[in-house]
Amino acid sequence: MNLILLGAPGAGKGTQAEVICDALKIPAISTGNMLRAAVKAGTEYGLKAKAAMDAGALVSDDIVIGILKDRINEPDAQNGFILDGFPRTVPQAEALDAMGVTIDKVVEIYVADEKIQQRLSGRRVCEVCGNSYHVDFKPTKVEGVCDGCGGKTVIRKDDEPATVLDRLKTYHEKTAPLKDYYAKQGKLVTVEGQEEVSETSKLTLKAIEG
Repeated sequence: MNLILLGAPGAGKGTQAEVICDALKIPAISTGNMLRAAVKAGTEYGLKAKAAMDAGALVSDDIVIGILKDRINEPDAQNGFILDGFPRTVPQAEALDAMGVTIDKVVEIYVADEKIQQRLSGRRVCEVCGNSYHVDFKPTKVEGVCDGCGGKTVIRKDDEPATVLDRLKTYHEKTAPLKDYYAKQGKLVTVEGQEEVSETSKLTLKAIEG
């Protein structure tokens, strides 16, 4: 089964990709990892991507999809794959269709913006050992101090409230229209993200199998 995972930043998409990989024994393909592997391998499209990146330009959609087609022809993807992070826009989805990449189902992990803001803006990370905390759901014993090593816990740039709002705005403007695109093809299923990750995983697998 060939799948696409959609979801706003902080909706827990990456975790669900891992669950699906384990359950269906298919690889999760992220754009960044795929590009790096193609560049390292020196494939035709990898060389084109490297030339663009070296010039400080964005890698074009046709190059990304060319690399994707190479990747999904590898042995581990013969029973299917999960695309995580691509397509991000309707034109990319249209290009994917035009190049003959078949998608069976598109799974959206839906979490309300307010909950995402709470999830992300409340995260704290130890700048020494990297331990992760949350001011509401997993607070440190002493505010601002890592339980593990005593280092200082900080909010990452990506998790700052203003950055979270910008990321959500970009998602709604550019990526959310994909829901309508795939709904019209009868491929979209929506899973409501739960407080417990395991509950979301159950719903995700049920939606895929249904």
